[in-house]
Amino acid sequence: MAITVVGSVALDTIETPFGGADNVLGGAASHFTMAASLYDTVNLVAVIGTDFPQPYLDYFEARRVDRRGLQTVEGQTFRWGGRYHLDMNTRDTLFTELGVFAGFAPTLPDDYQQAHVTFLANIQPQLQHGVLRQARAGGASLCALDTMNLWIETAHDDLIDVMRGVDVMLIAEEEARQIANTASLRAAARFILDLGPQMVIVKQGSYGALLYGSDGTFFAAPAYPLAEVRDPTGAGDAFAGGFLGYLARQRATTGTLTPLDYKRGLIHGNILGSFACEDFSVERLRTLTPDDIAARYREFVGFTHFEGTS
Repeated sequence: MAITVVGSVALDTIETPFGGADNVLGGAASHFTMAASLYDTVNLVAVIGTDFPQPYLDYFEARRVDRRGLQTVEGQTFRWGGRYHLDMNTRDTLFTELGVFAGFAPTLPDDYQQAHVTFLANIQPQLQHGVLRQARAGGASLCALDTMNLWIETAHDDLIDVMRGVDVMLIAEEEARQIANTASLRAAARFILDLGPQMVIVKQGSYGALLYGSDGTFFAAPAYPLAEVRDPTGAGDAFAGGFLGYLARQRATTGTLTPLDYKRGLIHGNILGSFACEDFSVERLRTLTPDDIAARYREFVGFTHFEGTS
C-alpha cells in the first residue's frame, strides 16, 4: 500500500565550513523519498518547473518511487540557498525563490489516498489540511505531520487544526516549545498529544530524538556519533523517511503497530538522518543499501544496550 509524501522538491545551493554545492537536489519531499524508498514504495506528490534537471528525476526512477503525483509546470523550480555555521546546527538562509511552488495545489490520485502511511512534509498548513482530508477520505492508515517555526508564527490556527487530525507529529525541539509556549519538553509533548496525535516525535538534531505516546510511552534515542558532518540539510526529512518507512514496512507485514515498532522506527530515523549528513544533497542516501542500514542498526544496539539491574 506504500507511503505517500506531499512536500517540496527543490534545487539547493549550500555552503558549509567543509565545502559547498550548487543547484543540487533538495526539498523536504526529496530527502524523505530517498530515505523512505529503501523500505517501501513512495508515492511522491510535489511540483517542479520545466528547468528541473533530468538526472535528478533519474534518482527517483532508480528507486521504488511512483512519480504520477509529481507535477511539471512551466516556470522555475523552487530554489533555496543556505550557509551553515561552524557548529553545523545553525544556518543563514541566503535566498528563497518559490518559483512554481508558489502555486502548488496538491491532489492525490485515488490509490495514493489508501497508502499505509501519509506524510505531510513541511509546507503551508492549509495545503497540509487539504491533503489530510483527501487521505482520510481514501482510508489512509496512518497520517504524520511535520512543520516549522514559520508556520507557528504566521499560520498558527491553521497549523493547530491540521495537528488535530493526524496520528503522528514530528517537530523540532525548539518548535515544540514554541507552539506550546513552555520551556518543558514534556509539557510541550503533552500539549501536542492533547490536540489529538497518538505519538509525538521531538527531533533534537545532533542529540537524537524523543518519542512521547498518548498511552504514556516514552523513548529516547541518541544520535549516531558521526566522525564528520558534511551537510545537515534535509537530515530531519531523511529521519522522517527512515522512521515512517520502517513503520510502513511493519504495518504491511503485521497489519498493526506496537509501541516497540515506534521505538525501533525512531532508531531507523536516526540512522537515515545520520547517513544524510555524510554528503551533500541526497548523495549518500542515493548510494545507501539495506545492508548499510542493518549494520548501523547493529551498532546502535551495541552502544545503547545495558543490563536492567542496578
